[in-house]
Amino acid sequence: MDDQLTRDLFLGFIKIHILHHAVKEDIFGQEFQNELNRHGYNISFGTLYPIFHRMEEQGYVESYKKNVDGKVRRYYKATKQGKKVLEKAKTQAKELVEELYEE
Repeated sequence: MDDQLTRDLFLGFIKIHILHHAVKEDIFGQEFQNELNRHGYNISFGTLYPIFHRMEEQGYVESYKKNVDGKVRRYYKATKQGKKVLEKAKTQAKELVEELYEE
């Protein structure tokens, strides 16, 4: 990404995307990286996992470990606070998008 503002903006989008999916179902890193790639975000694990960890420290998601076919995965799910933040973000994003596309 070319500049810091663009990077900050996309990192915000990624956090909202994480909350959106973590409300619907428990998510884990590899699967979520694939989801982001599907939407055109090319993000490394070195960027993604610190985002998950900060969001957990801030109380928006919580994690647990699960053994899947002999591999231990860390899954993330939205907390009550994360769900509230997502609803507020959705409202604000909708208002902004509508304003951006007014003619």
